[in-house]
Amino acid sequence: MNDTPGRNTPGSAPSDGQDGPAIPGQPSAPEPDASGPQWSKDQPPAGRWSPPPGGPTPPPGRAWGNPPPQRGRGGYGGPAAPKPGVIPLRPLGVGEILDAAVTTLRRYWRTVLAVTVPVAVVTQVALVFVQRYLSAEVPALHADATPTEQLEAASEYLRASFTELAPTMLVSVAASVFTSALLTIVVSRAVLGRPVTVSEAWREASPRLPQLLLLSLALPLGAGALAFAAMLPGLLLGGAGGATLAFLGGAAAFVAIVWLLIRFGLASPALMLERQGIVPALKRSAKLVDGSWWRVFGITLLTQLLIMIFTMILTIPFTAVAFAIDGGFELTWTYLSVMAVGGIITSSLTYPIAAGVSVFLYVDQRIRREALDLELTKAAAGTDD
Repeated sequence: MNDTPGRNTPGSAPSDGQDGPAIPGQPSAPEPDASGPQWSKDQPPAGRWSPPPGGPTPPPGRAWGNPPPQRGRGGYGGPAAPKPGVIPLRPLGVGEILDAAVTTLRRYWRTVLAVTVPVAVVTQVALVFVQRYLSAEVPALHADATPTEQLEAASEYLRASFTELAPTMLVSVAASVFTSALLTIVVSRAVLGRPVTVSEAWREASPRLPQLLLLSLALPLGAGALAFAAMLPGLLLGGAGGATLAFLGGAAAFVAIVWLLIRFGLASPALMLERQGIVPALKRSAKLVDGSWWRVFGITLLTQLLIMIFTMILTIPFTAVAFAIDGGFELTWTYLSVMAVGGIITSSLTYPIAAGVSVFLYVDQRIRREALDLELTKAAAGTDD
């Protein structure tokens, strides 16, 4: 998972030609002076994206205008990279990205929990009412039920399940959008070691919330439409052959969906931090992930696995307490209330980890591809030149 795309010259433009600010509130890098000094007669001025057409190629392992690698780690021999905030300003390793997400939660816990706890409370209360009143019940069938009765019972159960699933998904997406928007601002400031209050994060994030909501809905809806289209021929065909065709179509759609979700996985931080529209943010994410798909996939998968394990560890004691108090797994108010408390604690701690990893992945990809670390170093020092 160690892919290191060539880093470009200081102050170079983003990889898709956009000129968004590196961090909210920070000015864009100034336009380089083409008449300035050159690294050598064979290299373009600092800040130019590439040499002229037909010009010489850079030395092996080097990008135009880059000095020798100095990452401040053992074996490189260079000075330590500056670390104004929670990450060193250089390409990051997997462990550093995960550690930075935890460090942000620990260092700015007042702001982070002020965002996540109220959202988690509202979300869990809504889910309790959904589970209590809209929960689908498995239909009871007698032993000699006809195939028609079985099919009708299955259809009824699916309709009831969708009735429960739809509001649950809407509540979850709304909570995810709100926390992701505010936490993206908090994490972006943490990169520079600058605290931010909830009100400041809200003022900066609120104008982007409608677009972030549409983006968050477009990705799962698009994935669902792709899966349905892939399975539709088999469902229409019916029989054993149709079932096989539907399975193959679903498997192919699953692979395509995973590929697309990772490819567009950095669209949210791009939309928030570069103040782009939905389509430009999707293109920006695709450009940043290009050539690094497996690395982004591996870090994303590892993060989700760790969050799942952490959630299970926290959920087990609450499940045991709910079972001991209520004497079963029936969806009573007591059982749902105890489980909701566990859900509030779990969500409050996992929201910032997921949002943090997403933002740090975005920053890391820009450091690797665009030398963003140099712009961040200047921003941390309060200089614009």
